[in-house]
Amino acid sequence: MSDDKRVGIVLVSHSAEVAASVAELAKSLAGGGTSVPVAPAGGTEDGGLGTSSELIAAAAAAVDRGAGVAVLTDLGSAVLTVKALLAEGDELPDGTRLVDAPFVEGAIAAVVTAAAGADLAAVQAAAEEAYSYRKV
Repeated sequence: MSDDKRVGIVLVSHSAEVAASVAELAKSLAGGGTSVPVAPAGGTEDGGLGTSSELIAAAAAAVDRGAGVAVLTDLGSAVLTVKALLAEGDELPDGTRLVDAPFVEGAIAAVVTAAAGADLAAVQAAAEEAYSYRKV
């Protein structure tokens, strides 16, 4: 897959700082992640805690390169907001998927896998597999 057809990744958190930090970490661990479009969508438009359908839709549009968009969320209303956007059908790019994965580990797995040129199904599987990562 060419660099211009990479899977895009959107990281949705209740906090803009958390979303941006996880995006930076994932890109760094993927060798700089320059070939993978990753966008944080954290907080609300006014900088508060929460989720914003407008920020999520803008982030998804920004990372869409035609190979699909994987959306990872932190919790609660972030999941509900993405589900609502997907149900509406016209707010997110075609091929956008909500990925059920741990936020940090899943984001890293998704970005590393996308950097290797994998398709959306493989990026989703890698992120979801992060649930099985053991620390002890």
